[in-house]
Amino acid sequence: MELKINQQSKKFNAVTLSVQALLDLEIPNKQNGIAVAVNNTVIPKPNWNQHFVQETDEILIISATQGG
Repeated sequence: MELKINQQSKKFNAVTLSVQALLDLEIPNKQNGIAVAVNNTVIPKPNWNQHFVQETDEILIISATQGG
């Protein structure tokens, strides 16, 4: 499966992939302070396990940062 994540194409060896599984692969050590949008629609964190991405989806992963 090839997905477009944050404007970059990436390939995965999965036929189906939930948002949570995708995050486990992409950023396994940091999942607090994360927002995910699929095709410009924000996916709430409680739905990450039930929302499956498709090869044509555009995914945006945003990580909160601290600073001032």
